[in-house]
Amino acid sequence: MGLREYLRVARRHWWLLAASVALALVVALIVNWNTTPVYAARVTFFFSTPIAGASDLYPASMFNVSRLSTYAKLLTSDEVATPIAGTPGVDMNPREVREAISAETVADTVMMEVTVEDRDRNRAMLLLTRVTLRFETAVEDLERPAPAQPSTVKVTVVSGPALDEDPVAPDLLNNLALALVVGLVVGAVGSVGREVADHTVRTAEALQALASAPVLAQVPMDQGAPFVSPSASARTEALREIRTQVQCAAAAASVKTLAVTSAVPGEGRSATACGLAWLFAEAGQRVLVVDAELRRPRLAAFLGREDSAGLSTILDGTAVLEQVLQPWGAGLWLLASGRTPPNPSELLSSPRMTELVDEARKKFDVVIFDCPPLLPVTDAGVVAARTDGTLLVVQARRTTAAQVTGAVRVLHAVNATLLGCVLNMVTNKGPDAVPTYDAYLSGAKPARKGRGSWRRQPS
Repeated sequence: MGLREYLRVARRHWWLLAASVALALVVALIVNWNTTPVYAARVTFFFSTPIAGASDLYPASMFNVSRLSTYAKLLTSDEVATPIAGTPGVDMNPREVREAISAETVADTVMMEVTVEDRDRNRAMLLLTRVTLRFETAVEDLERPAPAQPSTVKVTVVSGPALDEDPVAPDLLNNLALALVVGLVVGAVGSVGREVADHTVRTAEALQALASAPVLAQVPMDQGAPFVSPSASARTEALREIRTQVQCAAAAASVKTLAVTSAVPGEGRSATACGLAWLFAEAGQRVLVVDAELRRPRLAAFLGREDSAGLSTILDGTAVLEQVLQPWGAGLWLLASGRTPPNPSELLSSPRMTELVDEARKKFDVVIFDCPPLLPVTDAGVVAARTDGTLLVVQARRTTAAQVTGAVRVLHAVNATLLGCVLNMVTNKGPDAVPTYDAYLSGAKPARKGRGSWRRQPS
């Protein structure tokens, strides 16, 4: 994945990133709220060695620098911690005293900064005061050559003891910054993981690669009527694009009968079939839309027409085409599915079905079959094999790659001609949104900038 793909993933799963960051910040706030503050008291020691003359200055300085690490270890030794532990006001064991003390040498100097941390600010100051006194005594005693002689090292307090005004822990800003980073990392990992695990078809490019067939249009969602959208809507314009593509295919080869199907139920194939039929009729052609879904018919109920007789009654020989046709608008007729038969696949694969397709081709300019889904039953493959071309409707962000390849495999097995795919129900927002031109399609006119500033030109 390149940078552009990662940005697309971030836009697609922005809510996951936001939720991860928000959760991490909340956890950080809870931890800070429930953490007892820790206070720090500090003191700075200066180490010096008595010298007899200027010639001894450098050796003395080097001596003190080389021993600073030893003095830092001495601070947390039993020599310092044990006498302080258990004294009034401290009430700590030697291990707790050692853990409360830390030392850091000041670079390129003979100074060392000592810090004592405790949850009780008064005890932190008291402990540091006693550590200071005990440390000075311990160093001078250890560095005294003989009991009656002065110490070769002098410890001087040059800063402190002093107590920090604010607690050193918890550090709210640092914890929030860390939580922000952790939240972003977790959200990013989760987003990429969801993207990798998501096998649904989201883009026209992915659909074209899976089906090895062109994507005729990306049809956006429409909250209006189930089959026919307003004439100036983006969905209708996308269906007009499909109509144009089919007409171009018809100009190159004979395409008068068209099967509209999908891989699985609920992908909008019936709405696509009816919308296309209406648009072909709008272009002045005689159009027949056939409900070839004999198991779960829908068109008659949605279009307000009778479903007691239709395709099944023609196929079982109890009616002829002219008897069951129902007009629906100018230039458009409906052939309902009729009563549900016990053997839909056998009826659709019968010679009578082939005769019906040929008869409809002669009487109408365009015949559109609303077929069942390809994967659950074989009905759609039987019908698609008898038509001039097939449209495969795929619902964006729902149909999986395996379902698309399975549907294409079924069409190829029956030697059906796949004219192309329709990516249906594409979102109107987000990185996968289909481009819209609502202002242009609605006929909105640009406002005048000023009197005489421009003259409207013919479009």
